[in-house]
Amino acid sequence: MARTINRRQFIAASGVAGFAGLAGCIGDDVQNENGDGDGGDSNPDGDGEILSWHAGGQGGTYYPLSGDFKTIVEESTGHSLQVQSTGASVENVGSLNREKADFALIQNDIAYFAVNGTGLEQFEGNSMENIRGVATLYPETIHVVTQADSGIETVEDLEGTTVNTGAPGSGTQVNALQILETAGIGEGDFDEQNGDFTTATEQIRDGDVDAAFVVGGWPVSSVQQLATTSSVSLVEVSGDIRESVKSDAEWFADDTVPAGTYDGIDQDVETVSVQAMIATHEGVDEGVVEEVTAAIFDNTDQITQKTEFIGVDSAQDGMPIDLHPGADAYFN
Repeated sequence: MARTINRRQFIAASGVAGFAGLAGCIGDDVQNENGDGDGGDSNPDGDGEILSWHAGGQGGTYYPLSGDFKTIVEESTGHSLQVQSTGASVENVGSLNREKADFALIQNDIAYFAVNGTGLEQFEGNSMENIRGVATLYPETIHVVTQADSGIETVEDLEGTTVNTGAPGSGTQVNALQILETAGIGEGDFDEQNGDFTTATEQIRDGDVDAAFVVGGWPVSSVQQLATTSSVSLVEVSGDIRESVKSDAEWFADDTVPAGTYDGIDQDVETVSVQAMIATHEGVDEGVVEEVTAAIFDNTDQITQKTEFIGVDSAQDGMPIDLHPGADAYFN
């Protein structure tokens, strides 16, 4: 069982910026592309429904992968997916909890925290028990990006530097603060900046930050674009630090960014990862969830992102929460 993170405890970023991000996702409606925050409306042009699907920032993996799912579902069922770009995991669990999204992509650690009301200060006493799992997808790799000549070679070298830890309240920020804390770098030991993946890589390019955390299935498009125009390096999360990270937060697993994934990265880079997953909420019709799940996993050959990882056989690996009955009907 995953343990509660006792970070002094995300008081600086999660307690302020992170909490503000969560408050926004709890209190404000997130609109889909047709201007309606509520999902699950009848589709006037067919027998299916218009389903709101919350993804992530356009510079990561969630958004283009969600585009693949949209194409597949709309070609295979009567349903229409309205894909929304969002702040990703923490924002998305709030949208699911309020039933303003029908489906969303989230990290497995954030799913566990949200449903159990633990792990992060934002979730304490606010368990989101209506969220249900659909399927796990692929490893979300922790990238620690820096300029090639920065002199930053280890996580410990980030002490005293300026670091973009991700969008406020995002899963990326959560993971970054966990890793920094494990390395002995707490609040006040570095200058924290926040922004989405595109902002983070632009800051690296312009020298506005020393390093940035980006969490996504490699290759992450924003990092890929940065590496084509700038000399970058990836900081390893390896050795004793990696073992300590996994001990402190049991949802992390060993991972490697293969040599050649990004221009200028000529050797494998050891790091850790969490798991991306599809989630829904218990208010979505069982038949709809089964149809959407079947469409995706019966047509994985049409997926263009992370194709080597996504499949029926691995779709419940690392699933941290109860399955929606519609997903259970498909897989079991």
